[in-house]
Amino acid sequence: MTGRTYEVYDVFTDKVLTGNPLAIVHDAGGLDDAAMQRIAREFNLSETVFVLPAKSPAHTAWARIFTPDYEMPFAGHPTVGTAVALAQRRFGNVEDDQDALIILEEQVGPVRCGVRLGATSAFAEFDLPKLPVEIEYRFDRIALANALRLEPREIGFENHIPSIWDAGVPFLLVPVHGLEAAERIRINQIAMKDAAPMIGHRQLPVYCYCRETILHDRHFHSRMFVSDEGTYEDPATGSATAAFAGAIHAFDKPLDGILRLSIEQGHEMGRPSHLQLELDITDQKLTGGRIGGSAVKIAEGRLFV
Repeated sequence: MTGRTYEVYDVFTDKVLTGNPLAIVHDAGGLDDAAMQRIAREFNLSETVFVLPAKSPAHTAWARIFTPDYEMPFAGHPTVGTAVALAQRRFGNVEDDQDALIILEEQVGPVRCGVRLGATSAFAEFDLPKLPVEIEYRFDRIALANALRLEPREIGFENHIPSIWDAGVPFLLVPVHGLEAAERIRINQIAMKDAAPMIGHRQLPVYCYCRETILHDRHFHSRMFVSDEGTYEDPATGSATAAFAGAIHAFDKPLDGILRLSIEQGHEMGRPSHLQLELDITDQKLTGGRIGGSAVKIAEGRLFV
């Protein structure tokens, strides 16, 4: 029986049926763009990765990332899941901890991933492919509140205000007062057209966050919504977390050194996720960062295309 191998991983979690699911198609050579898009639509997950030979001999693989509707230049949970999958294919089952370096070629550029394999766990951490850049945005508190079905007083906390940051993919970041407000968020797609600007042909996805958390060892609680054609919520969003690094640096002004943060997402969906974010601060400037999380394989098979 022939065909291409595929695997499905749950990412940013160490428990199956939680986190963010990801399909990975190995040996994707010979598939054109249209075929990849149709296969991604067939899996119908938030993202599907197609693994191809690296264009540089110094790199591990070329990873193309597709949603059911378009190709992405970069995404966090596909990066973590693919790095873990490639490391596990290289080393197989391990009894002791095994470290691996995986370098994925993505549209945003090479993404370096450190992987730690254990007998019962797998963890990957990748360097931010680019430092977050702020995009000018004059927010309308009332319009945002209407778009999220919240009260205007629930938008913002401390000195955090809505802002737009891009670390490979742009996001509208909206701080909200606390868990009670975060749990009540429901996207009003019509009102969102007035609150979230268009960049390119897409309306910006919205990443909402607060300091109050469900789990005591987390620093932030978050939710992420795609708000253009067909609104949906994402259970774990590494690219939004990369953008969030810019807001943390701008608003919290951390001291020099390494700032380690733990972020929860996906609880409202019944798919709790855990994302780890590290920021490198030098002379009060953000000079680097990393995003990490666990991944667990839940399915594998063959694709006859």
